[in-house]
Amino acid sequence: MTHIRPACRADAARICAIYNYYVEGTTISFEETPVAEHEMAKRIDDVQGGGLPWLVLTDGGAIVGYAYATKWRARPAYRYAVESTVYLDPALAGHGHGTRLYAQLLDDLRTRGLHTVIAGIAQPNERSVRLHERLGFAKVAHFAEVGFKLGQWIDVAYWQMRLAPPDAGAAS
Repeated sequence: MTHIRPACRADAARICAIYNYYVEGTTISFEETPVAEHEMAKRIDDVQGGGLPWLVLTDGGAIVGYAYATKWRARPAYRYAVESTVYLDPALAGHGHGTRLYAQLLDDLRTRGLHTVIAGIAQPNERSVRLHERLGFAKVAHFAEVGFKLGQWIDVAYWQMRLAPPDAGAAS
């Protein structure tokens, strides 16, 4: 049985195990060296300390995925925009876990009064594109050859979703 809950520092090792698969062997993440457990714990603290969610998906008590949001940009006028991230244990991709986890993240972001969420996706990554579009994201930008990893140039495209209606006023 799966369950979604907020992440904690004790989850860092398992989150690293999931993430570092993508770091070491794919162009999905632009990091090039594995992330250490203490660094991942700090990242969790930073996200949650900044008032944003970091969620984990468990199956039978084991973490099989995670999703979180970070500030889109540092300047104050961007305070209603966030960037989202989601990763699953690669053995469990394609079974609806990412959709469920991401939907929970989006619901959480709405309750925090955020207006828009942006997702950057290294290209090609059809599985991630389908996930985002299924959830209501629309492609808004495509940058050619902005990353270089594993001996190749990589494009990055951006998808965006408005969490609030376009005419909704910003909270103070």
